[in-house]
Amino acid sequence: DGRRGLSGGPGAGLAMAAAPRWRERLFALYFLSHIPVTLLIDLQPLLPAALYPPALTELLQGYAAAFRDPLMLQPPEWFKAFIYCEAFLQMPFFPIAAYAFLKGGCKWIRTPAIIYSTHVATTLVPILAHILFHDFSKSEHSGPQTLHERLALLSIYVPYLLIPLLILYTMLCHPHYSHVEKRKRK
Repeated sequence: DGRRGLSGGPGAGLAMAAAPRWRERLFALYFLSHIPVTLLIDLQPLLPAALYPPALTELLQGYAAAFRDPLMLQPPEWFKAFIYCEAFLQMPFFPIAAYAFLKGGCKWIRTPAIIYSTHVATTLVPILAHILFHDFSKSEHSGPQTLHERLALLSIYVPYLLIPLLILYTMLCHPHYSHVEKRKRK
């Protein structure tokens, strides 16, 4: 199969131009998993608590206690702005991107994926800096105090930086997505 093989057999020339299926599958899983996480967990700080069953609010509180993440329990205004972006800009994109990457080889996803990945990577920089350097001693909810606690909390957020960076790299550098086809004029 030209999409998978690099062995030099029939279709090997197509392999270099075909989309990297393992990455597309990873991206599809990322976007599919992001839908319930966004709707059930991430939007809780913005929406009335009555919209969520107690089990989901307890899940969020348990997560925040275990990973010492006060951002999700009492988000500062700048963090709320990122959640609004997730709700209104990113969330509509998640099923579209999941479809494109599950189907595979969809070159039309390139520009929206570049916009998405650049936006998300940019929002993660201040979040990660806040986790690493903020003094949480005055926070109403327990924040990370030790380096170990900060690294544990970072481990939750870092995949949301690394996968968008991999998406961006793939869209910009992989020949399947970076090759621009010229359309024939009639």
